[in-house]
Amino acid sequence: MQVILIQAPLVWENSKFNRDYFEEKINSISSAVDLIVLPEMFTTGFTMNPSAVAETMEGETALWMQSLAKAKNSAITGSIVIEENGNFYNRMLFVFPSGEIQYYDKRHLFTLAGENKVYTAGTKKVIIEYLEWKICLLVCYDLRFPVFSRNIEDYDLMLYVASWPKIRTNAWDALLKARAIENMSYVIGVNRTGVDENGHVYIGHSQVVDYLGDYIVEPQEADAVLTATLDRSKLIEVRKKLGFLNDKDTFELKN
Repeated sequence: MQVILIQAPLVWENSKFNRDYFEEKINSISSAVDLIVLPEMFTTGFTMNPSAVAETMEGETALWMQSLAKAKNSAITGSIVIEENGNFYNRMLFVFPSGEIQYYDKRHLFTLAGENKVYTAGTKKVIIEYLEWKICLLVCYDLRFPVFSRNIEDYDLMLYVASWPKIRTNAWDALLKARAIENMSYVIGVNRTGVDENGHVYIGHSQVVDYLGDYIVEPQEADAVLTATLDRSKLIEVRKKLGFLNDKDTFELKN
């Protein structure tokens, strides 16, 4: 699978500017690509003012993602603020090249920033299937909770989109590697850069880690369009050889 990670500064609560920025970056991709990954709340920054920026599933950003996915013949994913049935969600959209949308609502809301006070938590773990890959969708703070993301579905790839501040970069790097190793899965983490309205600094450190914890793409700090090639057949070969997932514990999550 050919993957693009776009690590970028975000303009606070300015959806059009941010969409235009990402569209320019996406349109500059000249080679064939299977998946494009954008950060958490990529149209607005990590805002606790959802009523000012929320969209619907038929809104401008969803339509924009569908149009670009079709034009590039590539899946596109990232999270945005969605309003639905009177609730606000930090929702990660996965848009297929056909325009079909599947989504995951962030389960672990970031209480330190008060995200739990203004957003509604998701209740379901979401594994999507794309090009014979099973992909687990996750958002930022989910990274700190390994039970929820434990690989009981034999997924192949974990996607984390984030607004993870510089001050806790060490945890971001360590936990992405840990999730890859314990789940014998590829892990992609895409984080933003720049400074937000609250003065929080972000340095990205977007990266791709393989199923043994080795870097395919090392953490990057500058605004960048990063590329990676993932090999599912090699993943399956190593899993069969080592057999670590065969010894995993069984458990049941309760909401």
